[in-house]
Amino acid sequence: MKAAYAKYRLDFITPGGTSRGVLTYKDTYFLKIWESESPLSYGIGECALFKGLSAEDDDTYEAKLQELCRNISADRGTDLTGYSSIAFGFETAILDFSNGCRRVIYPSSFVDGGLRIPINGLVWMGTKNEMKERIEEKLSAGFKTIKIKIGAIDFDSELELIKSIRSRFPADVVEIRVDANGAFLPQNVMQRLEALSRYDIHSIEQPIRQGQWEEMSKVCRNTPIPVALDEELIGVGNPMLMMELLKNIRPQYLVLKPSLVGGFSGATEWLKMAAQFDIGAWITSALESNIGLNAIAQWVATLQPKIPQGLGTGKLFHNNIASPLEQVGDSVSYNPKLAWHIPEFEWIEF
Repeated sequence: MKAAYAKYRLDFITPGGTSRGVLTYKDTYFLKIWESESPLSYGIGECALFKGLSAEDDDTYEAKLQELCRNISADRGTDLTGYSSIAFGFETAILDFSNGCRRVIYPSSFVDGGLRIPINGLVWMGTKNEMKERIEEKLSAGFKTIKIKIGAIDFDSELELIKSIRSRFPADVVEIRVDANGAFLPQNVMQRLEALSRYDIHSIEQPIRQGQWEEMSKVCRNTPIPVALDEELIGVGNPMLMMELLKNIRPQYLVLKPSLVGGFSGATEWLKMAAQFDIGAWITSALESNIGLNAIAQWVATLQPKIPQGLGTGKLFHNNIASPLEQVGDSVSYNPKLAWHIPEFEWIEF
């Protein structure tokens, strides 16, 4: 078996604002594997490194990709502990290859076009007017669950935006999720959660910065709004540490990004542990291209989710990979009549 990887820059159509800054592009990596006698038929996965967020964001990343490719070509295993996004890409490429190199990662009625996955409409941070306009776009598109990133503009303005939605749509018509990306401080978090709770908020993701287990535990015990851990889970791959985190913090939800929490195997382990504590969860993409998004969506379909997921729509980047993924109202679907168009990446072969 042969292997190669390629680096690719995804360019945002509109800059994406978070409490950590504004994103104009995102670099990602693709991994492909094939039999030497059949080079045109290959499995492909996305190693979706997220600069500034992935635990493996350091100078060893490409060296580990090269090691993996060499070992695949030499029929040797590779320890990918601590390299979450590479594990995600490797799992995807192997599954794609095993299923006939058709970009079918997890066969189900989803890839047959018979299942739609409900998702939330993501509203990026921006000025008050920009966010108001984006909220209106999501509501007009038919989204029944809106996720609003908060923490970049002043909190009172963010409350006004949320109040304006709730004044028009009760919670049983439009569900509101908010994502603070750790923007609140231990000194003001409870005051802000109380203020948000007036507007029937479904949940808040990562209200304070990760790594403050004692403070986060207090928040989760006393919060008027269900708390979902997100960044808190990144880099926590040891099963004993995972269990200790859940026992100590006891959140109401987990938000699982496969490319950031150990691939599908790591996300599955989190789901199993969360179930032991009656902790809910949903799956979220993390700015992958359509190659990574496709893999996540197909995996989510096998879970038969009961609540809206945090999957992207594939419309963030002007140079995304053309795929059968489609947004239909407030859902993601797979149209088997549409073809994949994988560009001629600059592959580094081993």
